[in-house]
Amino acid sequence: MAKRCSRGQFPSERPYSSIMTPKNAYGHLVPGDISAARWVDPKIARPNYVGKKRVPRYTGSDIYNKDEIERVRAAGSIASQTLDYLAEHIRAGITTDELDRLAHEFITSKGAYPSPLGYQGFPKSICTSINEVICHGIPDNTVLEDCDIVNVDVTAFFEGMHGDTNRTFIIGNAPEATKNLVKNTEEALHVAIKAVAPGRRVNVIGLTIERLAKRFNYGVVREFTGHGVGRAFHTGLVIPHYDATPYYDRILKPGMIFTIEPMLNLGTRHWNMWEDGWTAVTKDLLPSAQFEHTIVVTQNGAEILTLS
Repeated sequence: MAKRCSRGQFPSERPYSSIMTPKNAYGHLVPGDISAARWVDPKIARPNYVGKKRVPRYTGSDIYNKDEIERVRAAGSIASQTLDYLAEHIRAGITTDELDRLAHEFITSKGAYPSPLGYQGFPKSICTSINEVICHGIPDNTVLEDCDIVNVDVTAFFEGMHGDTNRTFIIGNAPEATKNLVKNTEEALHVAIKAVAPGRRVNVIGLTIERLAKRFNYGVVREFTGHGVGRAFHTGLVIPHYDATPYYDRILKPGMIFTIEPMLNLGTRHWNMWEDGWTAVTKDLLPSAQFEHTIVVTQNGAEILTLS
């Protein structure tokens, strides 16, 4: 029988057990062992930052023509299909490194490149963020357990374009508050997408997300944002998930492509960074959830480009 969380406890509050590694004596996550970067067939096209210490600065437009939009859609579809595939394997007992292997093999089998691999030195092909990890968790030998939640962030580079998406998955019998956090974070993403329309300002996105989050007293992470994506993994366009008025008042225009990826915390919005320089964890070690799509602004709204 699957083991259950202790009554009323969040995953980060569970008592320590020898199989709950890598975690400390309080059940909180700690860095695990990271395997070597995975091989990619030389025939698969690489993004321009692979093998470089610094990511070349993007100076192009955030507006795309019809052909380019379809290429982003193709990359986004591969990323979404990868999450569909991983959903069949995400369960208690699997390591995040194994999820990375499965994702890597799936993406490369499509002739695509896993965008995170080699981006500013990131060592793996996807991001896996468990429980109190807000984002950019590095896959390692951590074993997923009953009551955990895990966000899996996938970006595929295909035909010269990046498509970026993520989902948060619930493992087994998570506490009700955690399940509601996951459900409401996904709802925040879709409400924000519905708010997008040409002529509106970028800030309408964050305003919409923060309004929903306040209903549940969630912390809205501010320092990690949505971003322009397509020709580059991150184009420089910033999409806040909170009300940043009067800043970030750029007007949305048809053909603009970017991600919306709200990160909502059960407690405080504040966070700490691990020594690896990637893994951001909630300051109070309560759970965080995230969902993401790549979208394009249309003539009368927005269209999701990361669907299977």
